This record gives sequence, structure tokens and C-alpha cells, in this order.
Amino acid sequence: MLNWPDLSLLALIVLGAFYWWNDQGMRQRVLVACTRHCQDREVQLLDQSVSLRRFWLRRDEWGRLKFWRLYEFEFASRENDRYKGRAVTLGARVLDITLEPYPITGS
Repeated sequence: MLNWPDLSLLALIVLGAFYWWNDQGMRQRVLVACTRHCQDREVQLLDQSVSLRRFWLRRDEWGRLKFWRLYEFEFASRENDRYKGRAVTLGARVLDITLEPYPITGS
């Protein structure tokens, strides 16, 4: 029979596994959105990855608590230049993608 400490530990493990699973899906959505954003601006997304920098709970426009996440990635406008970009999500939505200022290459 399970006692309270065992149930608490089990609940913590289940919550951790759910967050990890949820984060993997969100990371994939952000990667697709950042790839599209970079292609639209004719820059190259480097390393084909985004990394989670911060997260916390925040209320959406309807007052519901959701995870707010900040992802960072690197991109290049020329062969040897590296610049940083950021993507912000709230819940399952990508709210904003921003790129550091970079030189625009001629066509």
C-alpha cells in the first residue's frame, strides 16, 4: 500500500514527465516557426535548434494560467556571422520571434 510520501513522489514524477513531454512538443513548434521566420527573411537558422532559456507561469488574455517560455536560437545572414534570435510562447502559441540587427546581403 502506498503512503503519503510515496504518493507525493509519484505525483512529482508524473508532473515532471508531463512537463518534459509538453516541452518537447512546444520546442518542435518553435523550431518550425523559427525556420519559417528565417526563410522569410532570407537568413539561415544555424544548428537547426532552439534552446529554452526561461519559463514561468503567466496569465493569457482570458486570465488563464499558462506556461510562458523564452527560446533562443542563432542565425546567420552571411557565412561567418552569428546572430541571436528569440522566440516567445504562451501556452501552445508562438507569440513573437525577434532577430538581432544584422547586415542585409544583396541578391
